[in-house]
Amino acid sequence: MGKSFDTTKRDSQGTEVAPISPENFDLDAYADYEAALLDSNKKFTEKNSGLLVYRRVRANGVFYDKCRDFKDSLELQLGALKASMAYKADIANFLEPWYGIGYIAACFGCDYEWSENQAPSVKQPFSCAEDILNADYKPIHETSIGKHILEMEEYFLEKTKGKLPISFCDIQAPLNMLSYLLPITDLFMEIYDDPDSVEKAAQLTGDLLIEFLKKQETLLGDCLARPGHGFASSRMFTGAGMSDDNSIMIKSDDYADLFQKTDEKIGEAFGGTVYHSCGTWENKIDLVKGFQHLTTVDGAFTIETDPSPNNPEVFAKGFAGTGIVVNARAVGNCEDSFNAFNKLWTPNQKMIAVTYCETPEEQEKLYNMLHGLENSCL
Repeated sequence: MGKSFDTTKRDSQGTEVAPISPENFDLDAYADYEAALLDSNKKFTEKNSGLLVYRRVRANGVFYDKCRDFKDSLELQLGALKASMAYKADIANFLEPWYGIGYIAACFGCDYEWSENQAPSVKQPFSCAEDILNADYKPIHETSIGKHILEMEEYFLEKTKGKLPISFCDIQAPLNMLSYLLPITDLFMEIYDDPDSVEKAAQLTGDLLIEFLKKQETLLGDCLARPGHGFASSRMFTGAGMSDDNSIMIKSDDYADLFQKTDEKIGEAFGGTVYHSCGTWENKIDLVKGFQHLTTVDGAFTIETDPSPNNPEVFAKGFAGTGIVVNARAVGNCEDSFNAFNKLWTPNQKMIAVTYCETPEEQEKLYNMLHGLENSCL
């Protein structure tokens, strides 16, 4: 029987971990573990091709209701960091001040709604793009949601004594942010009915985001691991990792006309445009490759990762020789994951293989297979 996406799982990429309090977490041991990997991370950034392996450990609950409390979130994430050290990898896991993705709606007076055991959500307050432009708003950092994110970062820094890597909050691309202000069907209609207002609204959300990320960049300082969230991240990497899932639902020409410049402005401000979309975005490769400052793209490449995964051979052809990092996620056993990575890899590819092997033994086996694949091309 063939493999399939498991709809019974809360998080297909999640790992069950035991929470650890900051007082019981060995900060120096993890700092030493991370430090030992940074040199290879730095060398990877300086080359036009190469392969690194990353075993992402996503603690169950952090990206749901457990984000509501600083203490719960940090203890689960420290449990994830501890667990990650047992898996052979080239990139360390990091802490993330995850508190939902609706912070842009807070600028316009919205607050989070909490359903039991779910991540926070917002109700879209507008029905057209022009209403967004005519509305009163305030910077993200002055809202209750924005303040919570910054206070969470301060708490993480205090409790970890500034020794551990911490990323930005979950960065949403302008198109995604607009979908938290307008119902998605209305937004799609506005792209045709009032594209000028949509473009201006996207620019407004982009400017608000840049201001908020600059405050985080200053606050986190040397602890900042980039690009953040679903990307393998390191103090040695650059860029702002933007989720842009709605981009696959509009024509490439419309995206280029209305949203690309704002994406590029965000990327320029933080050392690189970094693109993610869930699902299959193969037909957007040419569009995305045209982004200025593009450093990294992300995609799912096995059916156990995403119910609509990408074809690795299409991405191999699309990004080989470009120097653009492909952050490739593959949930599955050693053989299935390696099969996807093997199809994606070429001698002039720049790839981070993101694995989710269940045991350290299986992870080490896959790690060795992947680096054997790389070495066979040298």
